[in-house]
Amino acid sequence: MPAPLLAADVPWLLYRSFFALPRSITDGQGRPVNALLGTVNAILAVIDARPRARRPRCVVACTGAEQADYRVRLYAAYHAHRDPMPAELAEQWEKAPALLAALGWTVAHSAELEADDVMFSFARAEQERGGSALLLTGDRDLYGAVGERVAVVDLRKDADVDEIGPAQVRERYGVAPELVPDFIALRGDPSDGLPGAPGVGAKTAAALLRAHGSLEALLLTADTALGAPLPDRACKDAGIRPRIAAALSEHAEQLRAFKAIATLQRIAVELPADRPTDYAGGARAAEQMGMRRLGERLSKLAAV
Repeated sequence: MPAPLLAADVPWLLYRSFFALPRSITDGQGRPVNALLGTVNAILAVIDARPRARRPRCVVACTGAEQADYRVRLYAAYHAHRDPMPAELAEQWEKAPALLAALGWTVAHSAELEADDVMFSFARAEQERGGSALLLTGDRDLYGAVGERVAVVDLRKDADVDEIGPAQVRERYGVAPELVPDFIALRGDPSDGLPGAPGVGAKTAAALLRAHGSLEALLLTADTALGAPLPDRACKDAGIRPRIAAALSEHAEQLRAFKAIATLQRIAVELPADRPTDYAGGARAAEQMGMRRLGERLSKLAAV
């Protein structure tokens, strides 16, 4: 299999780094650069973790809207629980595209959809041309993009890098990647503000989907069972507890909206040509931003 395209979730990396690394990491003027440093280091870690011949053929740094308007229309509380971006992070956010581009990485943005959708679009396009893709993200919505040629990169606290393929998605969620939106709709997603179906946890959601095949088939079965002359018996025969069937039927339209929200969307993208990381260019940009230690590290990598 050819060297993969690496698509990085820049918003997630910036937030993750900002809250994980001390704000005492500053530039020459005392301004925090922890989010920038952590984002670059995380992408470099993925590159360095692979054998030289299997390192990414290119890196696409993906950004997008804070929340897609269509998702908010489907469910007004989508992302509504999130706090405003801290000013110290917002300043680094504005600088990130220039730093990432200086490293030779393609910066891709969508004004209408989210970074997840941009990553998904590049992964699908790369897969369709016969290539493979790695998705660097902590957003489990992207488990739905996983396939034989697409994996999610798992960054662990001990700095190890692992890859999540179809088997690992089934192990973690109990369903195949193509059912991830259905699973999220039923179980909910606290990070996006989706409550899921009342009384349905992860294990129940997975079991129901394995038994019925999809959210749509499950909702139809629940409605049919509740409308039977003996609904309790019909629910039992269908493998659904009456209480769960009632919850599914009562919240059916909302659950369909949750699935639509969790379903990744494609946009038209242009796949970049093979392009190695420009360590020297990144070093110059880091020095200009007052990130002396990062500049020194990148200069050493450029000299290898």
